[in-house]
Amino acid sequence: MESKFYNMTPRDIVSELDKYIIGQEGAKKSVAVALRNRYRRSLVDETMRDEITPKNILMMGPTGVGKTEIARRLAKLMDAPFVKVEASKFTEVGYVGRDVDSMVRDLVETSIRITKQKRLEEKYGVAEEIAEEKILDAIAPGRKKQSGSGATIKGPFDFIMGGRQQPEQNPEEPDTRTDSEVELTREQVRRQLKEGLLDEQYIEVEVADQPKTNQLDVNEGGMGIAIGNIFDVMNGGNRKKKKKLRVREARKILREQEAANLIDMDQVTTEALENAEQNGIIFIDEIDKIASGSGFRSGADVSREGVQRDILPIVEGSVVNTKYGPVKTDHVLFIGAGAFHTAKPTDLIPELQGRFPIRVELENLTEDAFVSILTIPENALIKQHKALLETEEGVSLTFSDEAVREIARISFMANEQAENIGARRLHTVMEKLLEDIAFGLPDNGEKEILIDADFVKNKFIDVIQAEDVSRYIL
Repeated sequence: MESKFYNMTPRDIVSELDKYIIGQEGAKKSVAVALRNRYRRSLVDETMRDEITPKNILMMGPTGVGKTEIARRLAKLMDAPFVKVEASKFTEVGYVGRDVDSMVRDLVETSIRITKQKRLEEKYGVAEEIAEEKILDAIAPGRKKQSGSGATIKGPFDFIMGGRQQPEQNPEEPDTRTDSEVELTREQVRRQLKEGLLDEQYIEVEVADQPKTNQLDVNEGGMGIAIGNIFDVMNGGNRKKKKKLRVREARKILREQEAANLIDMDQVTTEALENAEQNGIIFIDEIDKIASGSGFRSGADVSREGVQRDILPIVEGSVVNTKYGPVKTDHVLFIGAGAFHTAKPTDLIPELQGRFPIRVELENLTEDAFVSILTIPENALIKQHKALLETEEGVSLTFSDEAVREIARISFMANEQAENIGARRLHTVMEKLLEDIAFGLPDNGEKEILIDADFVKNKFIDVIQAEDVSRYIL
């Protein structure tokens, strides 16, 4: 399935990631090449295409340096199905917990959602017209529908007819209006609808009665069935109910319903399964947590190695049964990530190591990197906090360059003296720094707020010291 994403070159992909992630050029380059190779493979002759398998990536580095952020940004950037899972949540077969096949089932669910949304968007034009006709029937019923159960509304008629009272039609009495009068009224309503003048009027429309989501599901090996759906089928299925809504809300709901009626779900499922098999990406975070250290293994280590052996056939390429049909994982791209503080990549079983041939080591963040993270990305922390506090009327928040450098220095020092939690340290420092200001607004009447280096130093003078001597005191 062609997507805008696959028209991007590796440089374009890195440029997009640069907007949100500082540094880590090696990791961004490896991911960009791997993704571009998916597109290149689709252009190769079919006989060779099946022989080309994706080169899985293993990203290593301490927490907070950008591993998960790269995954999150890729998920937003691309149209291909993408899921992020935590290896530590899986257990060996026979233990209580999620089985590893669920990552493939999650991928298929994501692919179904993406493909369905694309098909819905293609049908929105036609669905919009059908929805408008239904709203028109609810506001200004035609002659045939006047004696039925069509919904009526008084408010719009008063508005459209220039304040003249529209006579109520009794279902028992014949409709005395001529065809030209009915058509004239409907044309007036249609024009008002298109101009958005009736968006706040209430109408009564028939909408699909959505089944409750808290139904008991029996799910074994991906073959799920919702028990509640059985009773829906017994009651005739496709139940509808009348609902009173504003025209603006009714238009959205009816458009979605009509678009869903126009798409072929069998075709959607077929395309989604192929998309998951050929373009799917699974990001396995915390893969180091299932690595067993060298030496005698006992207790939880037994389960950890079992999880590795369960993951191995999926990464190698196997068939997983889902409720939409079997899915082959031969051409799914796997990206593993872990801090590898206590374990090393070599602690993974050799077979699994061999399935992640591209190794990328992410670097520790420096003080300069912290300054860049605070100011350069489109979602930079300082921009976020300014936007939040400036929602208070008349408030203006300004950070001096020296203050930004001091925040970076304190964050870097905290990481060096305590646990290194990477860029997440900036969140802690920023929240502490602005806590009193955020609490006082808008009651204290402050409008022009300047954060300078002295303000930052005074805030953290008792928290951060040049050398934390307490660790050496017994």
